[in-house]
Amino acid sequence: MTVTMKSIFTIALMSVISLNASAQSMEKKFRTVKVEMKINETAERVWEAMVLDYGEIANFSPYIYTSTYTNNSLKGELGAERKCNFNSKGSQWSKERIAEIDNANMVMRNVVIDGAKLPLNFDNSQAFYRVKDNGDGTSTASYEFQFRTKPAFLGIIAKGGFKKQLSGTLVGLKHYIETGERVTGGTNKYKEIKGKYPKATVIKL
Repeated sequence: MTVTMKSIFTIALMSVISLNASAQSMEKKFRTVKVEMKINETAERVWEAMVLDYGEIANFSPYIYTSTYTNNSLKGELGAERKCNFNSKGSQWSKERIAEIDNANMVMRNVVIDGAKLPLNFDNSQAFYRVKDNGDGTSTASYEFQFRTKPAFLGIIAKGGFKKQLSGTLVGLKHYIETGERVTGGTNKYKEIKGKYPKATVIKL
């Protein structure tokens, strides 16, 4: 199977990303992408879908075909692991782990512990999932992705792709939470619904 740049972005999207938590040095220069979106639901409900239902990310990611808990994990908590498949054949995948979680402040750090065809420097990439209570019954969900590609020159190209796909994932999350309808990779649901919502806000860091 030919690996296109689009598939590279797709594989890397929700990986958010390091070989393991202890190995992460973040010593080399890395790029950062952060996107956020307002969701018309409480912060507790968004945190539940985004983090506590860790193994069920395929419910709202338009880039993940299937996702399952692994290593006897049952919910989103410190050390929980999941496997995400990025195509119907299951030949492109990642295994991920919650490296840090703060339920009170609704912040989680996710890392990749194994995967197929990930174009990233595992020792210099990571991401944070955050949910903020807006105080009016709504909330704001965000992804902050700090990454370094391997080879490094792909970073400039990859950054634009990550912005687009992280934004798309937030649209899927918003639709899933507000309507209960799944937005899963391999279906046409994202194409059907993406025009109904504003684009995610890109935060300059």
